[in-house]
Amino acid sequence: MSSIADSIMEASSRSLEADGDQSPHKFVMLNRIRSINSDALFSDGDQVFIQHRGEQYLLRRTRNGKLILTK
Repeated sequence: MSSIADSIMEASSRSLEADGDQSPHKFVMLNRIRSINSDALFSDGDQVFIQHRGEQYLLRRTRNGKLILTK
């Protein structure tokens, strides 16, 4: 592998193959870090509310595909 990202992608692919699930919305655990595809978060629109420590945050996807998190 030429980089850490390549190693992560390879491990992710192995995990999905082992489960037999090729869904792009699958949550994958890599070294205790969960990777979530943004398409899974934004499947119903371009905004997601996130509850964190009693506070509500808004994560939104812009027209240019950028992510903005506001309180």
